This record gives sequence, structure tokens and C-alpha cells, in this order.
Amino acid sequence: MNDALMPTYARSPYAFARGEGVYLYDTDGRRYLDFAAGIAVNILGHSHPHLVQARTAQAQKLWHVSNLYRVPEAERLAERLTEHSFADRVFFCNSGAEAVEGLIKLARRYQHHAGHPERNRIITCQGAFHGRTLTTLSAAGNPKYLEGYGPATDGFDQVAFNNLNELRAAVSGRTAAILVEPVQGEGGVRAASLDYLRGLRAVCDEFGLLLLFDEVQCGVGRSGKFFAHEWAGIAPDAVAVAKGLGGGFPVGAFMATEKAAAPMTAGSHGSTFGGNPLAMAVGNAVLDVILADGFLEGVDRRARAFWNRLEDLAARHPKVIAEVRGAGLLLGLRCVVPNGELVARLRENGLLTAPAAENVIRIMPPLIIEDSHIDEAIGILDRVCGAWVKAA
Repeated sequence: MNDALMPTYARSPYAFARGEGVYLYDTDGRRYLDFAAGIAVNILGHSHPHLVQARTAQAQKLWHVSNLYRVPEAERLAERLTEHSFADRVFFCNSGAEAVEGLIKLARRYQHHAGHPERNRIITCQGAFHGRTLTTLSAAGNPKYLEGYGPATDGFDQVAFNNLNELRAAVSGRTAAILVEPVQGEGGVRAASLDYLRGLRAVCDEFGLLLLFDEVQCGVGRSGKFFAHEWAGIAPDAVAVAKGLGGGFPVGAFMATEKAAAPMTAGSHGSTFGGNPLAMAVGNAVLDVILADGFLEGVDRRARAFWNRLEDLAARHPKVIAEVRGAGLLLGLRCVVPNGELVARLRENGLLTAPAAENVIRIMPPLIIEDSHIDEAIGILDRVCGAWVKAA
């Protein structure tokens, strides 16, 4: 381990030298099926030829100019994002945390511009994860992540996830918006019910609030639709997106309707690196693949098949796996055994996953997986679970 790095991560001793498609290869040449995908980032796998070509071509021309000038690739990516979503306007940044910060600023500025400066509080959900900045940590309210960083940023009211009655009761004359992840990833791969999402839209309409969705982890095709909220047949006022949008390159954005974005005028927000030519070239290359005819339908089909296989696996190994949860290809296995130990044993057997809250392991494969990769993953899971029971 490198002592020059701050020890803020509980890293495993594994180091990877290269990746190809859904596989990673460590420095000893051993191959691993990557169903963690850089924590839901590498949605097109590793070294995707179209992404490599786009990034290489752009790198040979222009990397960065700043937002003092027009960036044609950013304009093109924004047009494509709005064409395929509820949104009318897009602001580009570099990460999910920045995108969620943008949502928070948007909501407060919107209410101030509407003549309600007292409306500066945002209702969020327990178990949420919105990023590692002080404000996004405060929005989620998880004491574990806030310890030692107090005081927390004020302006957030946490309520139970998936509980519309509790959320409705929390609305006050100071509420500006509601911020929710349609699928809580870090919080245990908990999917909101579609009725809950529809109820959020109704509450916001009734009280004049903005509906904000954090789709940093569940967006950009991971659910089988471009955005997870589309399954509920509703439109939010703004959405934060990142992770998969760059397919492995740092790209973030928040997107909003014309009405919600109206107060975001010149000088109201900014980013040095956000929307630079290099990042935008990669983002457009990602959309070339994601928006191709039949791609998302294929994701949905494989996700449903994978879910059924995992349900069968859990039924055969109830002493190891208690429940399958999630949506699309953001899946979770709530464990009976310690989830960290199961993640480690799967890794030793060539399958990469990631832990989450509530003793869950997250399974977030690239969206390009094929049925054979599902077979391979189920085989490893079955073997590891069976060996665990025999050893008990």
C-alpha cells in the first residue's frame, strides 16, 4: 500500500492492470467478472472501442477552454439529453455530488425568484446518499458520514423513505423542494415504489414545491429506461446525473425544466472544468450507444432475467441470502451472513461486487452484459454460497 495516499478508503489489496468489456485483469493477469463497474460508472464496460475512439480523437484536438467560450460538444450533448428526457436545460459539472449541489441551489434560487425566500428547506429521505460534500452529506443526514465534520449544513428535513404520509406531514411553509433517489444505492439498494414516486409529484404540485430526483446511480439506462423515474410515468422538475453519463470519465450534470431553470442566469452558478470538450466528447459517445435502437429494451430484458435467476439463487441458499431487491441492473442481495465477507469471497472466486447498507451486496454490471455473463455470475454466486453453507 502507498503511504502517501490518505487512508480514507478501506481498499482491498487487489490492483488492476487493464479491462476489456465486462472483465478486469489484475497485475498478475487473473481475470475477474466486473459486476461492480466502478460503482455503477462503467456502464459500457472497460475500453469500449467507441468511447476510446471518441476520447482519443478529441484529446488530439482540444481538452479544455473554460466556459468563457462556447463548447459545441456541450451544446450537442445538452440537446440530446433534453430531447430524450423531461428537461429543457442542462448544466454540466464533474461529479454526482456537484450535480446534487446544483439541485439544492436551483431549488432555493427558484423559490427566492418566485418571491418566497423563506422557502429554503428541502425534504430528503433517511438512508439516502447524495455525495461527500458537506452540504450533500447534510442532505442525507447519515451520522456515520457526518461524524467529525459538524456542524451540519442546515436546511434539510429527513423523513422515512417510501413513506408518503410522513413526507407529506413534513411539508411546511419553509419547504422549497423534495429530493429523493428513485433507487437508494448506498442505502441498501432500496427501490421506491412507483406509487410513492407518483405521490411525490402530487405533493409537489399541491404545495408549489420542486420535485428533485438524484439519479446519479440509477440513471442513464441502468433501470432499463433512460431515467428510473420514467417507470412511474411522471416528470420531475430537475434531476442530478453523473456516473454512467461519462462511462468512466468524470461527467456530471443537473437537468431541469425551463420553469425551474429560469432563475439560473449568467453568474448564478459555474464550474471550471464542467462541460469541457474532452468530457463532452465522451458523454456524446456514451449516448451514441445508450440511445441506439433496442439498447435499453435489451437492458430491461436482461435485468428481468437476472432478477429471476437471483430469486432462484436466494431460494436455494436461504442461510446466505435473505432477499433480492433493487431495479433494473442496480440489484442488491440482502445477506444473512456478513456482506463484507461475502463480497470478499466472491472476489476471490472472480466476481466483483460492492457492499451497501442494510447488510446488502450491490450488483451493478455494465449494461452491455450478455446472457452468458449472467450465467457466469450465477455460477460463482451459487458455488460461493454452497461452500459457505457446507463450511458452517
